[in-house]
Amino acid sequence: MRDIVFTRESGWIPNVIREDGELRLMLGAGADANHAPRTFTFSISEAHLAVIREDLARHLLLWSAALPLCDAAGTRGRLDEDAAVALLDPILLAAPADVDALFRRIRWDRSRLIAHGADIGLLERGQVCAAMRAATEASNGKRAQEYHADRRRAERGAVLGPLDAAILRYTGQYLHGATVPRRMPDAVDPALLPDVIRVVATAEQACAGMRIGRDPRRGNRATDRRDWDRMETTVEAAVRRAHPQLVDDAVRTVGVLMCSEAADRSRNTPVEDDEDAAAHRADSGGSARKTVLSFTDDKGVERKWLRDSPRTAAAEFWEFVGDRSAADNEVFTIEDEEMGEGIQLHFYADSIARITTLREGDGSSDPEYRVEYSLVDGISRYRNLVSAFVRGGCAALEEHGPWMSDAAEFERARRRRDAR
Repeated sequence: MRDIVFTRESGWIPNVIREDGELRLMLGAGADANHAPRTFTFSISEAHLAVIREDLARHLLLWSAALPLCDAAGTRGRLDEDAAVALLDPILLAAPADVDALFRRIRWDRSRLIAHGADIGLLERGQVCAAMRAATEASNGKRAQEYHADRRRAERGAVLGPLDAAILRYTGQYLHGATVPRRMPDAVDPALLPDVIRVVATAEQACAGMRIGRDPRRGNRATDRRDWDRMETTVEAAVRRAHPQLVDDAVRTVGVLMCSEAADRSRNTPVEDDEDAAAHRADSGGSARKTVLSFTDDKGVERKWLRDSPRTAAAEFWEFVGDRSAADNEVFTIEDEEMGEGIQLHFYADSIARITTLREGDGSSDPEYRVEYSLVDGISRYRNLVSAFVRGGCAALEEHGPWMSDAAEFERARRRRDAR
């Protein structure tokens, strides 16, 4: 039989229960092997209950000291009740100076006290009783998270000024940098918001006109890492020049904000090459001779592009790549059967081959091909090569060389590049 004898408004602060006629403190902490919360209890006396009822600070201090014992029990172990009971008198009944001395010797959960309003400065100086004079029953978990974020930064030697902190709050990255940055003006002290906006405006001016392209090699929503790095470097350099007082964390979060927004714009834009689209709409120049193109991947899947398609050949090819590219599917081909030529993209090797039919096969002989190789530096160059081919075929690729017909020579060149 279990009855609740005393509880506070916050459901997480330990309750006092009566179980089989015995007073016990009951607290939830940790989880079992199935991730369900664990509950622990240990015996207390009427004198301990009286302090718990009347003194919120002592109640919270006891909770803070008991939590490490619960953590030590793990997912299935038993609470060390003797150790828990040994905390009762020194925390609930001793003089404040003795309580402070105890907390300098034992493990305790600092974040719980901070979440319930403890004075952080006094806690850091070991004056736990004095720190708890401002304690509240209501918990503010964000306050504890911010404390730990500041501690992590301090360990790296990063100390935030008011503007640095405001910028991190504006981007939503004050607690940790793993979140996607976004603009949150309401999270910033209104007095500092104009200064934050000026820093962001500097970043926007620095990357005006820059874009982060798509990288279909990694899926339809992936973006070009080189474009990201280029924009991030540009923004950070401009912000550092204009606002030299900012710490690296603040500068970096503005750079990530600009890149993240540019990447989102790219992901929400149809895969299309504007220059190629203009040529397609005009239906003139070298692209006019392309009537049918065949796209294939390393798994034998094929997709056709026809001249009367509403989209450009390059756009449809890159969409095909985005749909099909995978760790075990990194070779894609564009073939113009009518012209007897094609290109093969080797994403795993950052290279490309252009293939020209020199002689058609007949019943007595196999066809003869000329195969030439070139190294490729990034998705932007791949895009240029694909656009050039769909407009003008293999001949249009000549200026995009050098091209090597000797496979062994090409392999040596690739290894030299990779070694660098």
